[in-house]
Amino acid sequence: MQSDQYADYMRLAIQQASEAFEADEVPIGAVVVHHNKIIGRGYNQVERLKDATAHAEMIALSAAFNHIGDWRLEDCYLFSTVEPCTMCAGAAMLSRIKRIVFGASDPKFGACGSIFNVPTEKKLNHRIEVVSGILSDEISEMMKQFFKQIRMQKDRIN
Repeated sequence: MQSDQYADYMRLAIQQASEAFEADEVPIGAVVVHHNKIIGRGYNQVERLKDATAHAEMIALSAAFNHIGDWRLEDCYLFSTVEPCTMCAGAAMLSRIKRIVFGASDPKFGACGSIFNVPTEKKLNHRIEVVSGILSDEISEMMKQFFKQIRMQKDRIN
């Protein structure tokens, strides 16, 4: 995959994030790409499913496992609108993802360089290439709008 394609796939992850936004979920979306074909999609569904593991990346990875018919995603790319957390980065490691491409950094939970750097941890037996900052301004704006909306809703209740 060429790096000039990253923005196109990130836009598809942003579409997933928009679905989360519309469902009052934190607007994070993810897609898994194998040989320039999307084989997994997901958006945050933590509130809807009452499941702390229902992150966009986890849902997209599960869809990719089902599509491939294996737990190994060796030639796949994981695109996520926001830097994956330790759980999602760990799942990407276990599935042997080739590259993680994300948009906005996450200074509170990020595990691909912000707080931890799971994909390049030398103590683990697999490394994942990481590319960050793809369409980060657009993604950051969506996140700001979401949390502004949540604050406004809470203010109206109180």
